[in-house]
Amino acid sequence: MYRLPSIIAFLCFAVVLSAQSPHGEAFEMNCAACHTSDSWEISSEMWTYDSPVSPVQLDEMALKIPADSIRFNHNETAFPLEGGHAATDCRLCHEALIFTETNSECIACHTDIHQMTVGSDCARCHTVDNWLVDDIATIHQDEGFPLLGMHAQISCDECHQSESGMQFNRLGNDCINCHMGDFLATTEPNHIEAGYSTDCIDCHDINAFDWSADNILHDFFPLEKGHDIGCTECHTTGVFATIPADCISCHQMDFEAAVNPDHQVLNFSTDCASCHTLDLDWMPAEYREHDDLYFPIYSGEHNGEWQECQECHPNPADYAVFTCTTCHERGETDGDHDGVGGYVYESNACLACHPTGSEDGVFNHNDTNFPLTGAHANVDCNSCHADGYEGTPTDCAACHADDYDQTTNPNHQQAGFSMDCALCHTADPGWSPANFTAHDDLYFPIYSGTHNNEWDSCTECHLDAGSGNYTTFSCIDCHEHNDPNELAGDHDDVNGYEYVSARCYECHPDGNE
Repeated sequence: MYRLPSIIAFLCFAVVLSAQSPHGEAFEMNCAACHTSDSWEISSEMWTYDSPVSPVQLDEMALKIPADSIRFNHNETAFPLEGGHAATDCRLCHEALIFTETNSECIACHTDIHQMTVGSDCARCHTVDNWLVDDIATIHQDEGFPLLGMHAQISCDECHQSESGMQFNRLGNDCINCHMGDFLATTEPNHIEAGYSTDCIDCHDINAFDWSADNILHDFFPLEKGHDIGCTECHTTGVFATIPADCISCHQMDFEAAVNPDHQVLNFSTDCASCHTLDLDWMPAEYREHDDLYFPIYSGEHNGEWQECQECHPNPADYAVFTCTTCHERGETDGDHDGVGGYVYESNACLACHPTGSEDGVFNHNDTNFPLTGAHANVDCNSCHADGYEGTPTDCAACHADDYDQTTNPNHQQAGFSMDCALCHTADPGWSPANFTAHDDLYFPIYSGTHNNEWDSCTECHLDAGSGNYTTFSCIDCHEHNDPNELAGDHDDVNGYEYVSARCYECHPDGNE
């Protein structure tokens, strides 16, 4: 009963003090939330960091301290006490009793040993648990300079040099900011004389651990297999930036010295990559264009059936010459070509009929616009295709001009005959029979009418045919008209009658009476 007045007095005193609080007018909290009536010192049991405790029960008065008298919880403020801050003496941060004036920035309590070289926000690198920095890689990544290769192995002060070792001034993200000395000192090759870029990663691999040639970036011209050689073997002048990337710029001598096959004689492309890989000694080599340009040797029936070019091209000085008969022997082919018109055991003929090297879709001359009939069926292919099979003309004179010129019965040249042999001749051997059927329409019916089958030779009517004169003709020298008296009697009533061939033709232009 005697404590009640003192408690009431304390409470009243606390109410009075709340208006004169040393913590400032903005601090609106019941003193009893932290202090007791025994002392202003705050007992540790009055603190909580996790959650508020229940209000204090005043048994004497059967009353509870109002709700705002619960214990103070720092974690409900804008600065929760975590890590090292949870065990720190309050007065190390709150030097004055007006708590709202306390600066919550790190730099307000912690001396900046980095001297503002990394800014004032300690939390960028440090945590509240300790001062150790365990995420340097992420920090550098965020700053645009990832720690790769050797950069991930070296200590911070090897790049960020200072007297204290704690200043981390920005160095810049360009390689040359740290490596100008390396750039200037390099002599193999001399970077200054060669005019190299000062951006080291143009040539050097940032993931590598040294500056050796093995780690030079040469992606624009991969150094693989045969190209995995010393720099000076290609860069003979020391001027590295001017070497062309085309094969022949380095391999002209190899091209000229190649004899199997002779690249110059065969006019091969100087683009080595069209046949060769980067393998050593230029092998294996594949002339894949051969399939499209000439004959399939990497596909179809002949794939895998040959080893060297000379197997089909026996003359290394002339690859236009080829042989099929070396592999395909006569005994093998003759029997398979029974009944094939124009068959001849000859390589060019093989290619003409088997352009893909296959039995399928074999060439058939009778499917063209020049079927092989009559004498043409047994002629050697080369007789017509002496200059190859492409573009062979189909007009008669292309093959038979000599026959035309040498014919005397009748003399075709003197007579001015057409060189289109088919107008008179068939494809039968010996040029016979020959029918100048146009004679009926152009001059006189000898294949129709009364004169059909009444003559055997042109010279029977054209007596001067031997001299090439077919403009003269005779009607009165045939067995039916060689009696002038008989003809005169038949023409008694014909005025102007004459025993002359030209007069016969005038009156009998179709040979009929």
